Amino acid sequence: MITGIPGSRVRRAAAVTVTAGAMLATAALTAAPAQAVTAPTIVAKGGYVMNDANAKTLYTKAADTKRSTGSTTKIMTAKVVLAQPNLNLDAKVTIQKAYSDYVVANNASQAHLIVGDKVTVRQLLYGLMLPSGCDAAYALADKFGSGTTRDARVKSFIGKMNKAASDLHLTNTHFDSFDGIGNGNNYSTPRDLTKIASSAMKNSTFRAVVKTKSYTAKTVTKTGSIRTMNPWTNTNGLLSSYSGTIGVKTGSGPEAGYCLVFAATRGGRTVIGTVLSSTSIPQREADAKKLMTYGFAQLG
Repeated sequence: MITGIPGSRVRRAAAVTVTAGAMLATAALTAAPAQAVTAPTIVAKGGYVMNDANAKTLYTKAADTKRSTGSTTKIMTAKVVLAQPNLNLDAKVTIQKAYSDYVVANNASQAHLIVGDKVTVRQLLYGLMLPSGCDAAYALADKFGSGTTRDARVKSFIGKMNKAASDLHLTNTHFDSFDGIGNGNNYSTPRDLTKIASSAMKNSTFRAVVKTKSYTAKTVTKTGSIRTMNPWTNTNGLLSSYSGTIGVKTGSGPEAGYCLVFAATRGGRTVIGTVLSSTSIPQREADAKKLMTYGFAQLG
């Protein structure tokens, strides 16, 4: 009996040691993910990332600060077009001289649409989102706005853009243009733009367009012949440089800086987000890659 007591104490002491070791190991395992996932530093003045499945926020940097959005505005342009009742994507739109004059006057990015050509709505969406054509944006606004004059139709279309923002309960977003070339009252935030993009990505046509790297349109000329346009190349470099990228849209401008709304899917999980006012094309892509990688790390 006496000899058994010290043995019991030894066993108990050993058990305590093992238990303590297990607790330390468990603590280390629990702490590891937090140590591994460190919030990145980005150059962009604003940034936001969320889990697209449930809209859970994964990263913020000045996420609710209003900023000029450049051509990321065109996400809403496409969303409004695709929300039109009884939309016929194969309906043809005749390219007007006004669209060409507009891009020249504003030195704007363009799809190089030819005056007099008949271009389908579907083709215009590719021209809008890949080369960021402001001529395509103008054509779509003119087609899907209401009114007896072009100015009235454009104003009506921009009104639809603002209503769509209101319907998404976005209080920090306002549009005064169909393409991002605004009059000082065209703004959004990283959080709001991400929500607009997430909503737009629910449309299969939108998803197909924004993940396309290159698209060649065949338009109908004034004489009825077929014109094969030069290929439109997507300005979103992430499609070629970040695995799993599925969109969404670039933007830039003197006031906006370099912007990028991005989305990627890996392992069945999708992260979606925005960087606004970065310093260059390579930098906005580097910022976006950091945020997507950080988002995926949090989702496990």
